[in-house]
Amino acid sequence: MTTMTASERAAAQAYLRLLESTQAVLTDPQLAPYAGVMLTHPMAEADEALRAAGLSGNEDRLLRLVSSLRASPASVWGRTG
Repeated sequence: MTTMTASERAAAQAYLRLLESTQAVLTDPQLAPYAGVMLTHPMAEADEALRAAGLSGNEDRLLRLVSSLRASPASVWGRTG
């Protein structure tokens, strides 16, 4: 398991929220035309969290953190131990 700081965890969670929001919007034919508007906030949140964690441009580390987060069911709900 990858050890992560609180800011890295927040960035990984924001990234996952962005992915889930994107999937939800783009798979709904009625929402897809509004994707740009509907995804503005999740994109901004993820960008800010990535910057705060020092992960902008470090996709390898981000994806390892996301993988680690997804592999740990307890972490999904914010519990770490």
